[in-house]
Amino acid sequence: MNDRYQSPLSERYASKEMQYIFSPDMKFRTWRKLWIALAETEKELGLNITQEQIDELKAHAEDINYDVAKEREKIVRHDVMSHVYAYGVQCPKAKGIIHLGATSCYVGDNTDIIVMSEALKLVRKKLVNVIAELAKFADTYKNQPTLAFTHFQPAQPTTVGKRATLWLQEFMMDLEDLTYVQGTLKLLGSKGTTGTQASFLELFEGDQETIDKIDPMIAKKMGFEACYPVSGQTYSRKVDTRVLNILAGIAASAHKMSNDIRLLQHLKEVEEPFEKTQIGSSAMAYKRNPMRSERIASLSRYVLCDALNPAITSATQWFERTLDDSANKRLSIPEGFLAIDGILDLCLNVVDGLVVYPKVIEKHMMAELPFMATENIMMDAVKAGGDRQELHERIRELSMEAGKTVKVEGKDNNLLELIAADPAFNLSLEDLQKSMDPSRYVGRAPRQVEVFLRDVVNPVLESNKEVLGMKAEINV
Repeated sequence: MNDRYQSPLSERYASKEMQYIFSPDMKFRTWRKLWIALAETEKELGLNITQEQIDELKAHAEDINYDVAKEREKIVRHDVMSHVYAYGVQCPKAKGIIHLGATSCYVGDNTDIIVMSEALKLVRKKLVNVIAELAKFADTYKNQPTLAFTHFQPAQPTTVGKRATLWLQEFMMDLEDLTYVQGTLKLLGSKGTTGTQASFLELFEGDQETIDKIDPMIAKKMGFEACYPVSGQTYSRKVDTRVLNILAGIAASAHKMSNDIRLLQHLKEVEEPFEKTQIGSSAMAYKRNPMRSERIASLSRYVLCDALNPAITSATQWFERTLDDSANKRLSIPEGFLAIDGILDLCLNVVDGLVVYPKVIEKHMMAELPFMATENIMMDAVKAGGDRQELHERIRELSMEAGKTVKVEGKDNNLLELIAADPAFNLSLEDLQKSMDPSRYVGRAPRQVEVFLRDVVNPVLESNKEVLGMKAEINV
């Protein structure tokens, strides 16, 4: 197999579970289950179909004769009719009633919905586990002061845990969206060539009330609550757009988190997992590159762009059916899911092993904290008898002088020494250093983490506790 292209999504990124969901076995076994559901429904509604025929179909639901189907497709150039033929070879008694009254989209489109539904279940499971790991991390570091950044410039301190809740909240939004869209998925049912169910008018001799029962019965047999009430030959391609937009939302959240981790790793404050034998650079042996976070960003960009495919396909479908969706769907839907599967595995792996370096964080904090503490210092000086307006101007001047010392001369921040030497403040260096406790400047960050986890995150984790405890396996 080394002489032909192999998809990195299968070879490097996606799990076996997600690959199976989009495998030929899953697809064609689902086709056969749909044919069985159709035959059973037609039998139950009065057509001349025997239990013996149903039993024969069920006996060969799993053992697909791929070789027969492939040879037949070379002749007829039609995948559905090739598999109808192959199923009929195995089921000679039932071959005359396989696919009765249906069109190709009966198996194709219903299977697509079923496959996407199963894939969303796996995505949801992994997303919940990423949320659980982030919640643990946020709780562990809710009190750890750290410099916040606006415009990537040092700003009023926050905590490491509070920053993690920003990532966490976006994943929670994705989970809400996923849960909603997953809950609205319906089957196409059996609508016929243009969605009018004309073939069933013939089969059931115009009995409208009986025909009304077909789709609900098929949906129930396949584990769905309902079918879309109207369609052309296919279900609306807007359904694919809604599903891929969920994946794009997760990709955006993952990308934002991975970017922050990459920047923090540059600052040496936080580091993604790095194995003992891992090589960071072929040239620079000392390097510890954030390759997993970079891969999250890379795959996330792919998913964000991939979401355009179903949107354009949906917009350009003509009337009741055109086939310019088919080749695109075969690529964009599976690859979107395979990529997001790899992204979530990477997110789970990175967050589970994220390393925090409090001493580096403290060093960076203390280099900037004198600037952050100037308002408190000014208030203390006013209490000691100073004039607020005069002190504000003196602090502005001294801050600029200290900034020059840091930026131009490359020396440590000496703002506290400058203030202590200025009689206008009437404060000793010892007095000033007492105000240099970083925890005084993080506001309500620890409390915000506690309340967010308690009221928003933990109830979701509790209701999904049966899927928790996943560990991600990274291939490379």
